[in-house]
Amino acid sequence: MSSSPSLAIRAFLAITLMIGFYAMAIAITGVLLYLPYAEIVYAHRIHIRLVFFCLVGAGIILWSIVPRPDRFAPPGPRLEEGQHPRLFGELTGVARAVGQPMPSEVYLVPEVNAWVAQRGGVMGFGSRRVMGLGLPLLQVLTISQLRAVLAHEFGHYHGGDTKLGPWVYKTRAAIGRTLQGLASQKSILLYPFLWYGKIFLRVTHAISRRQEFTADELASRTVGSRPLIDGLRAIHGATVAYSPYWTSEATPVLDAGFRPPLAEGFARFVASAPIARAIAESIDSELKEGKSDPYDTHPPLRDRIAAVESFPKGEQLSLDLPAISLLDNVQELETRLLAAFADESKVRALKPVSWENVGAEVHIPAWESFVRQQAAALANLTAAALPQISKNLGEVGRKMSYPAGTLPSSEDQARLAVGLLGAALAVALHKQGWELHTLPGELYFQHGEFRIEPFDILQRLSSGALTANAWRQECSAAGILDLRLDDNTPAQ
Repeated sequence: MSSSPSLAIRAFLAITLMIGFYAMAIAITGVLLYLPYAEIVYAHRIHIRLVFFCLVGAGIILWSIVPRPDRFAPPGPRLEEGQHPRLFGELTGVARAVGQPMPSEVYLVPEVNAWVAQRGGVMGFGSRRVMGLGLPLLQVLTISQLRAVLAHEFGHYHGGDTKLGPWVYKTRAAIGRTLQGLASQKSILLYPFLWYGKIFLRVTHAISRRQEFTADELASRTVGSRPLIDGLRAIHGATVAYSPYWTSEATPVLDAGFRPPLAEGFARFVASAPIARAIAESIDSELKEGKSDPYDTHPPLRDRIAAVESFPKGEQLSLDLPAISLLDNVQELETRLLAAFADESKVRALKPVSWENVGAEVHIPAWESFVRQQAAALANLTAAALPQISKNLGEVGRKMSYPAGTLPSSEDQARLAVGLLGAALAVALHKQGWELHTLPGELYFQHGEFRIEPFDILQRLSSGALTANAWRQECSAAGILDLRLDDNTPAQ
């Protein structure tokens, strides 16, 4: 697949835009420096405010456009071929298939993403090839899908995109510094740079979208369209799910001093029934309604899929294992990945815990502590009263105690009340001998045929998805109609 014509066009556009920006910046700087000189030489006078305006503006512009060296900070632990031979076998095979040399460095990163870049040096000179592979990405892709994603990333090397990248990014950064500096001075000089910056972003992002289509084409021709399409769908869904997973599942466990298997937890999270439904709905919505924005760097998912559907589907692996199986000692890699963004001694001091034990080790103690601290707000409340309470959550919120000097808004008080009532119901059910099921993406108590999700009850009651009569009937059948939410007696 020849990329010379497209590369020449992209290079011409990128360099023209870059030259245009620096030419405009230097021209404006020249005018600013000339004005005080002309006033002194030809008008034989000087206006202090004009001199200040011109010199400050020229100084900001000149300081902003000076190229900075690219100081590359490792985005995660570096992966070595000797430690992960299967992964590097795949990398080498794809690189050979697209006729590209291997990147100098490969890093594991905490993103649902894979990327390549030229890092180091100045404006791309003296740089080296670097690749990032997301740990959650490897968890959700199969090996064949990973091959397609890798072929796509090597396609950016193939098309020369990473060589153009430093020029575009550095110019974009220079524009940003100029805008920030001039905005801080509330200078009228801001407006021509703001105008040019919008044009620069629109044009270079259009180039980026074209680069994505070209890289997709190379991946489809090299590995097949089916693995690429399936991989793109998996990446979209996992991207939607990753932030909720990290916020609601991983972070509370880490903050409590425990270290669960993070990659495994993400796999469980996206596979859980409610999350899988939400992911499927998000993908369907994107395929039906996804639109491109002039400032997007990537085309919509449906456009990318439509562009490669006509290419050969590729060979189907008889046993398409998860891509994470290509890594060795995932637990140690997770520790190193966490340590890249936190104190390593604290990370290694975290106590390992399985997801099956997170409920008993983390959630129950946290809920019990929360309920004890807010006992006054729960006085005399029962499970049967939740429908009535759902109509006035602010009352419970106002009774809660808050740190000295802080008073949450009424909306935040209601939100905190929902969390408190859910925790109180959970603790009460636990003390009644109900079995807690808590895996990533699911949290419920079960007792025989009865199942209750304590943190969803208030939302369902408030929205009307659960009626007051239906809830009281369920409580009566389960024998918890008079279950006290302020009862701190020991568990049965």
